[in-house]
Amino acid sequence: VQLQASGGGLVQAGGSLRLSCAASRLTSSTYYMGWFRRAPGKEREFVAVISFNGDRTSYADSVKGRFTISRDNARNTVYLSMNSLKPEDTGVYYCASRFGTKVASTAAAYGYWGRGTQVTVSS
Repeated sequence: VQLQASGGGLVQAGGSLRLSCAASRLTSSTYYMGWFRRAPGKEREFVAVISFNGDRTSYADSVKGRFTISRDNARNTVYLSMNSLKPEDTGVYYCASRFGTKVASTAAAYGYWGRGTQVTVSS
């Protein structure tokens, strides 16, 4: 499975962006798809995850109420809609996928990763 993230860019604080992650194909390994980010000088951190049917989602506390994860299986694509962006949301955003029966927020649980897309929020 290959994952390709896109949609990053430069935005002012309070603005919005929508990231996309296209999977080369849907398999059991794309049952859960998630987003992680790495801010400059920091460890990679969990942002959000969604199950295959979209009936299960989970968000990091820092983005709850501002970010929404969704997916379109007909397009093999998962989205991350980001609103009310803050400078601390700046970083490289990565999409990842895994097969499993539970929502997971640790990077080690994900077997497939895409290249990141840069998000920069100016103050």
